[in-house]
Amino acid sequence: MRRRILVVALVSVVLLGGAAAYVVIAGHRGDAPAAAAAVVDAGPGDRVLFRSTAASGYGRVGTVARGSEGGARRLSDLDCVRVYAAAGRGICLRPDGPLATYQLTVLDSSLRVEETYPVVGVPNRARVSPSGNVLAWTIFVTGDSYNGGRFSTRAGMIDFATGETVDSLELFSVIGAEKTVDINFWGVTFVDDQHFYATMSTGGKRYLISGDIGAQTVRTVAENVECPSLSPSGDRIAFKEAIGGDPAKGWRLTVLDLTTMRRTHLAESRSVDDQAAWYGNDTIMYAVRRGARDSDVWAVPADGSGTPHLLIPDAESPAALWN
Repeated sequence: MRRRILVVALVSVVLLGGAAAYVVIAGHRGDAPAAAAAVVDAGPGDRVLFRSTAASGYGRVGTVARGSEGGARRLSDLDCVRVYAAAGRGICLRPDGPLATYQLTVLDSSLRVEETYPVVGVPNRARVSPSGNVLAWTIFVTGDSYNGGRFSTRAGMIDFATGETVDSLELFSVIGAEKTVDINFWGVTFVDDQHFYATMSTGGKRYLISGDIGAQTVRTVAENVECPSLSPSGDRIAFKEAIGGDPAKGWRLTVLDLTTMRRTHLAESRSVDDQAAWYGNDTIMYAVRRGARDSDVWAVPADGSGTPHLLIPDAESPAALWN
């Protein structure tokens, strides 16, 4: 089955503090290393998958039992920068050698490596469709001439049922907004294997867009929506809303009702720079940074009530495996 991933490189001086820059186009599949992960069940069940930020086992992927998230955790030997799983298939974005290159790793339900693909850029978001068939990723890149060398994003997908890839959402036609030269996409969340939501930035505005993979189109839904996450019931989007429409002021965790288009600000008053995930149909979970390396996963009711509470200490990149 022929699969391709086309990802534009980043400038390493931004990341490594060096003087050189490089551009790499990765258009072939890498060789999968031998599986080395300890057995951790990432299949459907009453568990939350996460990336550990604890000093012991930093970066390793593990699970905690539903209802006991602050208790004992099972850690695999797998290190990831971002991780997600659904229906027994996982995605891991992880470092791959020198020069800040990275690797998209496809995982089975025991977090064993099935396939790997080279990705050049800084991993930012990762998602899996509810069926487990389609994987999506977002990376930061630099060096785009239209962006003055600043960071921009790339988002793509791979369908393991059909073997098809979406090298970049920038190739899709846009309905409802002008497609400018500085267009960017990030933060995919799936409806099913053919439909998704994501964030699109174009002409200085950020939109929630709905996408159709088969038609290769995206349509604008609402402004000032970043990093969407679709509820298990499919009727609401959790997202981060730029305060006053200006990301420099931070973000407010918010839920959008897709039927009424009503926005509900959640009880979390801290700025949340994350793609939230749904713990269930009534609760949102998300990472809050405590520094450059440390973070915790918190949870808050999806209806704007209650107060935030610590869900998983020393963790980030959560995924509820029962959704």
